[in-house]
Amino acid sequence: MICRPKPRWMPLFAAVAAAGLAAACDRPPSVELKEWSASDHDGEKKADGTTKQGERSSDAGGAPALVAITWQNQCAACHGAQGKGDGPQGPMFKAPDLGRADWQAKVTDEEIAATIANGKGRMPKFDLAPEIVQGLVARVRSFRAP
Repeated sequence: MICRPKPRWMPLFAAVAAAGLAAACDRPPSVELKEWSASDHDGEKKADGTTKQGERSSDAGGAPALVAITWQNQCAACHGAQGKGDGPQGPMFKAPDLGRADWQAKVTDEEIAATIANGKGRMPKFDLAPEIVQGLVARVRSFRAP
């Protein structure tokens, strides 16, 4: 049996590591942390219209961005980016051109909203917030041909 001597640096390394860990544990954190609350996440609004973080809040609350994302994720696959029914799945589902003058004239905003919320034919229903549905209705109306 061959006996190898232990490296001399191992006990020294263990002692330095233990001293470093012990020194780090007996001092308080350098940053005072407050307890998190739900209002921190939502950006609690103050009377002057700013949030806790100092940002000015809007009544829309990001709805235009959510409408654009919803259109891209839920509608564009069939209706296309501009509502022409030319999305990748549009021909398969016979998606209408939402900008056609005759279609725009015969359908009301309420009917468009009801179709989004309840579905129609091969179009599924979508469970969306009312402000998103209204934003999608406005987007469909923006496709109206001049």
